[in-house]
Amino acid sequence: MDTSFESQRNLLLDHLKNLNTNDFQSADALKLQMFRFQYKYNSIYQNYCKSLRISPDLVQESRDIPFLPITAFKYHDVKTGCFEATMVFGSSGTTGTNRSFHFVRDLQHYIDNTVQLWQHYFDSVEQYCFLALLPGYLEREGSSLISMITHFIKISKHKQSGFYLRNHDDLFEKLSECQQNEIPTVLFGVSHALLDFSEKYPLSYPDLMIMETGGMKGHLPEITKSELHTLLSVRFGSKHIHSEYGMTELMSQAYATDSILFRPNALLQVKTHQINDPLTEEKHGKTGIICVTDLANIDSCSFIQTEDTGILYPDGSFEIMGRLDASDIRGCNLLLEDIRS
Repeated sequence: MDTSFESQRNLLLDHLKNLNTNDFQSADALKLQMFRFQYKYNSIYQNYCKSLRISPDLVQESRDIPFLPITAFKYHDVKTGCFEATMVFGSSGTTGTNRSFHFVRDLQHYIDNTVQLWQHYFDSVEQYCFLALLPGYLEREGSSLISMITHFIKISKHKQSGFYLRNHDDLFEKLSECQQNEIPTVLFGVSHALLDFSEKYPLSYPDLMIMETGGMKGHLPEITKSELHTLLSVRFGSKHIHSEYGMTELMSQAYATDSILFRPNALLQVKTHQINDPLTEEKHGKTGIICVTDLANIDSCSFIQTEDTGILYPDGSFEIMGRLDASDIRGCNLLLEDIRS
């Protein structure tokens, strides 16, 4: 790769490292720089923009930046520049043909970003004991969430931190130990596993922080996010029920800390587009397609149209409602057909 590419990438990385996670104004200016950089050096994204007849000259404001349908990560190596990946994150899936893959140039960049964003919402990582109940994630390779939690456990000052697959007896004992010793504790868990555990081991642990990551589909009947949080609060005896929003294709996360609403940060922000017209912005308060800007995705694509539906509110907070159905997804991805050859 030419020196111009490397110098531009290094300059953007410096901006990212110096970006305050509360500085949305600076992030807005950085979006335009990132768009022009990725349009130039990411052939998949460039071809998609060209299929929309959009060029950098036509994009003068960040609101005009197009979002790449997330299915591109299933059919292409979505890379900005040319590099050998140090890590490949893979989504869940039954076969290799329907999994998304995210090629990570620098794993440390991802790790550092997860720490920075955790500390945007909560106290320093080192202060917490992290207990992880993440079956499914642990049973496959390439989980970005497992990479994040592994690092959190590593730098935690509490030796009780660790992963739990289905050894619920051990997890119950560890939670009891943490409560007895008044250790600030976070239980990271996929939703169905948290419900399974809490049904057999009800607790009264008012100071426990529950961080649910979703994941009901195919395991238990679907319930709303509010119903899930209420049930977890009752079973664990805690009011500190939070949610994490992240995915294989993203380097950043957002968290819901005091309700079911996720709060944006300068690195990860959300827009919604109309379900029947995925190139048009949806109004605040109406259900639309979640479109994510993740500035940390410097080596893939920072502008992604997901397959989640949700509601965006005027203050930038957002609620996840569910997934698009197959017909909606097909409609959203028609413009990818021209760049699959």
